[in-house]
Amino acid sequence: MKLGALVRAIRSRPTLPEITGPLQVRSFQHDFVPRDPEAKPKKYKYPAFYDPYGPRPPPSDKIVQLAERIAALTPEERRQVGPSLTERLRLPKLEPISTEGMDLGEQGGSAAGSAKVEEKKEKTAFDVKLEKFDAASKIKVIKEVRAFTSLGLKEAKDLVEKVPAVLKQGVTKEEANAIIEKIKAAGGVAVME
Repeated sequence: MKLGALVRAIRSRPTLPEITGPLQVRSFQHDFVPRDPEAKPKKYKYPAFYDPYGPRPPPSDKIVQLAERIAALTPEERRQVGPSLTERLRLPKLEPISTEGMDLGEQGGSAAGSAKVEEKKEKTAFDVKLEKFDAASKIKVIKEVRAFTSLGLKEAKDLVEKVPAVLKQGVTKEEANAIIEKIKAAGGVAVME
């Protein structure tokens, strides 16, 4: 009886519709032709530099003569060409761009010189580094490390065991001194960097 019910259940299950037409096919390259293995790769001529405006016609003779006359001027006279053209054409005066807060790297010029002066000023952020600890007071040191960091017991233990290790970064001088005193009281030696 059970076997017959099972056979009926299987037969009564709806079947998948029969596929009567061609299957739908998607192809990204409908006109794909296999590449000839003997063919050499194409070589394209790239311009020496990218010009977004395309090729330009050569300058007129008048412009070429003007460029030659400017090139023949003395350096002092050449320096006066720009400002006098700006004045004559009534171009707007260029405002200097503030570079405050920008990292100019090696090209900083005078800004780089002032940055070196700022580096000599007093440091405001310090790192606290655990140098060593007494083996007998290892547990106390781990407890102190957990107190001022948000580490779990295992993470704090691993950090203490891999001395010398940085315990906390970017703290103020007062906070760093307080941490160093707590580590010292627990039996460890910490320094401020």
